[in-house]
Amino acid sequence: MEKNSLIIRADQLYDGRTLQTDVTVVVEDRHIIDITPKTYPSGIRGIVTPAFIDPHSHIGMERQGEPAGETETDEHRTPFAPLHDPLDSIYFDDRAFAEAVDFGVLYSCVIPGSGNIIGGRAVVIKNFAGNRADALVKDYGFKAALGYNPRMSTHWKGQRPCTRMGAAAMVMEFLSDILRKEEQARIKKEKALHALSRPDNPGKGIAWAQREYDLALSEEQWEVFRLFTGKKTLKVHLHKEDDALFLIDLKKRFHLNVTAEHALDIHHTAIFNALADNGIPVVYGPLGALDSKVELKNANWRHTALLMASRAEYGLMSDHPVILAHHLRDSLKYFLIQGMAPAEAIGLVTHRNARILGIDHCLGTAAPGRLASLVVWDRDPFHLGAYPLAVVAEGKIIRDRR
Repeated sequence: MEKNSLIIRADQLYDGRTLQTDVTVVVEDRHIIDITPKTYPSGIRGIVTPAFIDPHSHIGMERQGEPAGETETDEHRTPFAPLHDPLDSIYFDDRAFAEAVDFGVLYSCVIPGSGNIIGGRAVVIKNFAGNRADALVKDYGFKAALGYNPRMSTHWKGQRPCTRMGAAAMVMEFLSDILRKEEQARIKKEKALHALSRPDNPGKGIAWAQREYDLALSEEQWEVFRLFTGKKTLKVHLHKEDDALFLIDLKKRFHLNVTAEHALDIHHTAIFNALADNGIPVVYGPLGALDSKVELKNANWRHTALLMASRAEYGLMSDHPVILAHHLRDSLKYFLIQGMAPAEAIGLVTHRNARILGIDHCLGTAAPGRLASLVVWDRDPFHLGAYPLAVVAEGKIIRDRR
């Protein structure tokens, strides 16, 4: 079978880590196979970046051109909803997908809203997918929330907290109950298997012991138990410094993989350092939105300098539609103002976001072996009028303005 090939001449290549000049990107089928100074006949030439990745979005759930009442970002019937899958609420005909792709934002981690303590799954999808059948990139983990948002939903169904301490107690109880039941079931299974080894006790068989173990937890509890095995990550909405410190305590107690989502009211580098020292990445933003609640009274775009000065691993979100997905690149200006180098800034929405989402083995960097998801800009992407000449999604040109 003949392979499809694509040659892109990059006057400049922001590869997600560094800046290269006068190189050729060679694409075969879905992947980059070479980056070389050699020149080849090429129909595409410009300034090249990896496709942008939005690590925190509600795209397709709260949709362009629909009334606010049509939003599907929050399910009101229960405060704990780990089985809820955003793919079941996304409409891929949402105009926002096309607009995101127009400006090179090809991937999003889509999550439920933050009115529930655990709102549902976090899934990484392709913004250029025609429908759900080929959209999923990764089942990443779960969305959780601390702070004001869970306690503003006391009028929703189910047991609801009206204080932050109430929300904290509920999440601790929920997680502790899962661990307690799993431990009891595991001990019961181990005893049953031990009894089977005795020659005078035929027992009920290994299958019976496994079945008793499997029935110990509900389906949603087994879903959340994947957090304790390290296979999934809990994306935790928070803004205040004290909520960030509570998240550190939560991670220590349950040994979870977690990320701090938003963190806009954090105004001391020491708090960002504390998150870093406890292995908690920050998914920062959205920058440039209205701060419409009291827990954001200390928020300021200048806090980007504090984040940059810290040891934290961090990426940048849009929180679409709080700011629109295709404005993700615009948020980089706040880091440039604070002295961040352009190549590093591009890395915030490419390599760093991919690394936090655990997809950096295939996306986020323009390098041999990576998927060929690339944006060819008509000028430097930090120019206000910069616009893609071409957008390449996994080896296929999906936008062409040449």
